[in-house]
This record gives sequence, C-alpha cells and structure tokens, in this order.
Amino acid sequence: MQRTFVVGCPRSGTTIVQAMLARHPEVFTLPETGFFPRLLGGLHYRLGDEGARPARRSLARRLGLTRRYGRREFLALQRSLLGDENQSKRAPLFLETCVEHFGDMLDGLAAKAGRSAWIEKTPHHLLYLFEIEQHMPDARFIHVIRPGMDVLASITDAELRYDNKSFGGGLMQWIRRWNRAAEIHRSCIGARNHHLVFLEDLTRNPADEWHRLCRFLGLSTSVELDQTCHQNIADPKVEPWKRDALSGLPQQSDSKVENLFGPQLREWLRERLSSYEELYAASSLAYNREDYFLTPDQMPKMLPVETADTEADAAAGHTATGGRYRVA
Repeated sequence: MQRTFVVGCPRSGTTIVQAMLARHPEVFTLPETGFFPRLLGGLHYRLGDEGARPARRSLARRLGLTRRYGRREFLALQRSLLGDENQSKRAPLFLETCVEHFGDMLDGLAAKAGRSAWIEKTPHHLLYLFEIEQHMPDARFIHVIRPGMDVLASITDAELRYDNKSFGGGLMQWIRRWNRAAEIHRSCIGARNHHLVFLEDLTRNPADEWHRLCRFLGLSTSVELDQTCHQNIADPKVEPWKRDALSGLPQQSDSKVENLFGPQLREWLRERLSSYEELYAASSLAYNREDYFLTPDQMPKMLPVETADTEADAAAGHTATGGRYRVA
C-alpha cells in the first residue's frame, strides 16, 4: 500500500492537490486527521510562535511511551475512522505502535475502498517530517508551496470573511510560520520520497504537473479520472474556505494581495518574508523534468546545489542533490 502525506503551510493549496489526486481511481483519501500533532504535541513551538515552549521530554518520552493526551487523541481518531464497534478499549502505550496502527487503519480503509494508495493531507504534518519518516520510512511527501504574500492575503481574507480562530494571530505570526515552512521545504529539495509542487505551476500547466505527480506516486496516467472529487475530504459547511478547491479541478484564482494590502504594507511584507523566488529557483536547480524522479543513487553526477545550513536540515537528515535547471 502506497502511503503519501500532502504537507505545506495552511492556505497554500494543499486541498486542491488532495482533491485532484482523489479523482484517481487508485487513490483513497479522507479529511485531515492531524494525527502527529495530536499524538506528539508541541505544534506551536514547531511553528515558531512567540512564547511557545517545546513539548516536555520526560523519561517516558525518551523510552518511547505515548503521552496520555496523545493516547486519548489516538482513540478519538480511531473512533472517527472505524466507528465505535471497531474501537480499541485502550490506546497502545508505545509511540511506535500508535503510528503503526494509524498506518494500518488507513491501509485497511484504502483496501476496503478498492484502492492501492492513500493520501493523507494535514498541512502541519510538514513540521513532523522527522517522526513520520522515522516510523514510516517508505512514506512519500508532496510539498505544496505558494508565495508567502498570497498565503498571508488568503489567511487574512479567510479570517475577515469567516471569523475563524484558526486564522487568527496577526501578520507577524503568519510571517514566521510561512518562513518556517519555506525553510523546511528548502531542506527537502532532492531528498528521497519528497516532491515539491508550486501552486503557480499547477494552475498554469495542470496536465504537466499531473503527470509529474503520477510519476512520483507510481500512479497510472492512462486511467479515466472522476469528473470531480467524490471522496469526503472536507465539510464545506464547517470549512467554507475549501469549497472552491473540493472539485479537484485546478483553476487560476484572483489574487487577493492588491485588494487587501496597500503598497507600503506589501513592501513591508516583502522585507520580512523569506524569498519565494529563491525557493523556486533552488527547486529548479535540483532536477530537470526528465530525471526528477530518479533515486539519489540513480542520479547522474552533477554539481552540488548550495542549500541553507538550517536546523531543519540537521533534524530531518536531508541533503540536497545536485542537478540541472528544471524548466518551470
């Protein structure tokens, strides 16, 4: 069973990629589980939020035991996925076993639906790549990336329009969060089982990006796709900001940046956001279209790509692979 996680900064376009893949007859998907943040905690610290503290590293955690809150969240997720009749009375004590059961649950749901692969989309799983790869070494990751200015405008629009607390916190908080996401994306360029999707490429050249996605996931491109996404990936009544993305049909949307941010604010934001252009260029340097999906051992020898020496590089053990220009 192929296991894939779609990750990114919130409002980066992860839902449209999930819905797009959900149209494929080999793919099973579901609403966001938030599994690893619920199991491990420490989300706000990993996001870089001001004043947030890391999760405690007690003796129990060092021994691999699951924290009490994580076990409760595991049972709640199991109940929502499998129903009360199939729920365990107790959650596994060890973290490794919890993750194993999570993977088995999704494997079973995909097999029951007659699918050979599953896609789990929780944007914040980007911050838990180390743990996911540690316990699921064969998992694949699709990074969805959108310019930071567009992300901030979309978040501001969603907060004003829907008054949802998920998008609160102010521009400085979301600048730090997007910068943190960009740092992790960059550390994964060229890493095994990681694939970067830039939203502008997806909307401008959907056919090309679709073929690249399918090649990365080992999915057939000759099968007939559903006309729209029929799988349950979100409730538009609860999350109305996802309504336009649920069709799984990429389309160019109007930019909210100029409508919401004046010239001075836009300049102020540019000075504080990590460079999207540099991230895009670094990705383009790593591979070209033809050798993008070769494993590092199969890659032709090329000049190394300079990458930032970040904390995320050390934590995740990722190294950038040399390459030629990728045609955008």
